[in-house]
Amino acid sequence: MSSNKNALIRYKTLDKCLKNKYRKYTLEDLIDECSEALFEFEGKESYVSKRTIQLDLQNMRSEKFGYEAPIEVYERKYYRYSDPDYSIHNISVNESDLKAMNNAIQILKQFKDFSMFKEMNGVIQKLEDSIHATNQKSIIHLDKNEQLKGLEHIDILYESIVNKKVLKILYKSFTARESSVYTVHPQLLKEFNNRWFLICLYKQKMYNLALDRMENIKADESLSYIDKDLDGDEYFKDIVGVTVAESMLPRNVVFFVDSANAPYVKTKPLHKSQEIINETKDGTLFKICVQINFELERLLLGFGDTLIVHKPQKLKLRMEEKFRMGHKNYQDLSILKEGAIQDQ
Repeated sequence: MSSNKNALIRYKTLDKCLKNKYRKYTLEDLIDECSEALFEFEGKESYVSKRTIQLDLQNMRSEKFGYEAPIEVYERKYYRYSDPDYSIHNISVNESDLKAMNNAIQILKQFKDFSMFKEMNGVIQKLEDSIHATNQKSIIHLDKNEQLKGLEHIDILYESIVNKKVLKILYKSFTARESSVYTVHPQLLKEFNNRWFLICLYKQKMYNLALDRMENIKADESLSYIDKDLDGDEYFKDIVGVTVAESMLPRNVVFFVDSANAPYVKTKPLHKSQEIINETKDGTLFKICVQINFELERLLLGFGDTLIVHKPQKLKLRMEEKFRMGHKNYQDLSILKEGAIQDQ
């Protein structure tokens, strides 16, 4: 169990004890109560130290979490709230807090029709009712597309990851002639460039399957789930996009962006490893350290003639070939079938 969740359980337990008017609690009693509460949640012995409870009481008294609890020691050994009506669950919310919560609700409401968040509708409504939220229009608009193909699969995939279930997925890639059944151990869901992917274990290797290519999904109860315990931040740290090659080491990619477009790359780095090597009046030389994959190539190509790859040589040559073929396509319009395009 995470330390944050442990702390919340202790605070809740301490609050219950301190507002109890019919029993006297010593510090040792509070330690025992918190240890017992954690045991109920974790199902195993979990002794809480004296120092931990003393720090918890100190935090509850302070402004650190907004509690400012009126905890007092009486008869030199017993703990209670000096205000018998106080509880950490009865904390008042000021106007500034209400505005912040209302803004957060407006953002959450943008997801209310999204399949994965349908069950949040009731929660959002309760929040609106409890803080008297206004019906103001949201001034923060998130990029989303509820009509994306494959979104209907998110619920079952999400639940399968949470409940650790093996899945049989009928899948047809863009290059395949026929659909195939993949028996996979789902690990993570990943969104990139407005498309969703399932990161899964298939035949002892990690794969990413696009949700929009999935035709049918069902659980396979006959197989034991293999949990790779993936951390998304760690798993994707060396890439742009979703394609991770387990055997590939990240490479230094050096590229030049002209002066008109360099500010866009500075303020929105292509990867967290991005560094500036050199700047001139003509532009900026950048470096990132990533695996070279399809998504990186597409990203670099998207800058068109404003970006030039310098290293590694293999990527540079591949980019040159892409632009050469693109130029050829524009020069040789005969490759388009007659009538495919019309002058506008």
